[in-house]
Amino acid sequence: MLKKYLVGVDLGTSGTKSALYHINGRKIAEASAEVPIYYPKPGVVEQDDQDFYTTAAQTVKQIVSNSGVDAREIAAIAFDSQMAGVGMIDEDFQPAARFDSWLDMRCQLYIEQMEREAGELVTRLTGCPPTCDHGPKMLWWKQEHPEVYRRVAKFVMPGTYVAGKMAGLRPEQAFIDYTYIHFSGFADSENARWSQVLCHRFGLDMDKLPEIVEPWRVVGEVNEQAAREFGLAPGTPIAAGAGDTAANALGAGIVDAGMLFDVAGTASVLAGCTDRFVADTGHRALLTMRSVIPGLWNPLAYIGGGGIALRWFKDNFYNTSLGETLSSNESLYEVMIEKAAAIPPGADGLFFSPHLGGRICPSSPQMRGAWIGASWSHTQAHFFRAILESIAYEYAYYLGILRELVPDLRMVEARAIGGGARSTAWNQIKADVLGVPYQRLVGNEFGTWGAAMIAGKAAGVIEDLAEHARRTAHPDGDAIKPDLERHQRYQPLVHKYIQIQEMLNKFFTS
Repeated sequence: MLKKYLVGVDLGTSGTKSALYHINGRKIAEASAEVPIYYPKPGVVEQDDQDFYTTAAQTVKQIVSNSGVDAREIAAIAFDSQMAGVGMIDEDFQPAARFDSWLDMRCQLYIEQMEREAGELVTRLTGCPPTCDHGPKMLWWKQEHPEVYRRVAKFVMPGTYVAGKMAGLRPEQAFIDYTYIHFSGFADSENARWSQVLCHRFGLDMDKLPEIVEPWRVVGEVNEQAAREFGLAPGTPIAAGAGDTAANALGAGIVDAGMLFDVAGTASVLAGCTDRFVADTGHRALLTMRSVIPGLWNPLAYIGGGGIALRWFKDNFYNTSLGETLSSNESLYEVMIEKAAAIPPGADGLFFSPHLGGRICPSSPQMRGAWIGASWSHTQAHFFRAILESIAYEYAYYLGILRELVPDLRMVEARAIGGGARSTAWNQIKADVLGVPYQRLVGNEFGTWGAAMIAGKAAGVIEDLAEHARRTAHPDGDAIKPDLERHQRYQPLVHKYIQIQEMLNKFFTS
């Protein structure tokens, strides 16, 4: 029987999404389910590994059933998952404690310790400065809950737990694929191995770290029990998968050096694509993630509340009594952006700082948002345009650092996904500020398709991942080209924006 179907599963923070694809990229069926987030006490944010498993089983079974596809025609399954939190399994491959979410900041003291004692070394080896990720979290468990730490056989990602349980793996077979390891705090990312130097420096037991593998490594097969729970055929191969950002980048076809990837969602993420490993030891802003594609890297940075800032302004400040009338298929956001687009570049001297909940890249948790340069002549359209431009200015800051690190890198195209990517006006602003053509992609589930392609590579039905990703990423019309005059006009404003961020950081941290 020709196996021409693939399953990709995204284990996100708030929900699990599963999709069934033909190997040509056509989506056959999809399903999603909410995943609980637990707040047992102030400042504590946890999830349950079993919830990841249950929702994955529920949604995969649903898509297989709804599709009418014979489960025996499915070549393989792979998972992508949230990247900066960490789970723990015991000697029975059961959770040793709840999943420690990336939203949980209990490890702050250990972020500071890693930064103070070896911040430059951590950044240089992992590609990521000390932040709220696996390293400080593992140290927190070691120091604050030694009884739990002793029970930990391996620290794992959500995809490891689900795949391991599906395949009946033993703890010593636990794995982590290489797209996560920049977040580990203890990896030699360039060489895809654990760093004995870092583990020794902070007293972390290396035997609690899982094996680092390629995303397409077949880590096991669906056992009889999982086959019943997931609606899959016993023996279906399970691939290691990837981190969600890496899977999204693959699904969007970010497989050539010089491409940019803009995830215009709740958070605003800008990732580059390079053919060499670089570590931002100077600014501590870029996080260098391994691409799924061997030999490629994705230096990235993000604004914690990029997209949220638009909703915040709409809900709290935008005056809808000024005569806006909406057509039946038009949203208030479209009206707001249309009015903002009529304001000249630079919003007549008004600047906005989008770090309402603290700056992520570089890390400055104390920072908050701000308006700079407000005057009597500014309207709500000016304020909204300033928000849109602030995201583009922040991206320009990231891109400037990337150009410092890789001076010969030629930026060829930015590909945008997420809700914000639907706005032509906002894409134009970003193109003008960055001086890079902007291209929106058709579709909205790039993570599950990226995971599915990895499954296809594992099963041998996809030979060349990069070429397959190029063929199946479909642009939505022509690219938006930057306007040279506006680009030149924006450059001194970018410089002013960077100065404002430096000033605000000093203000909020002093």
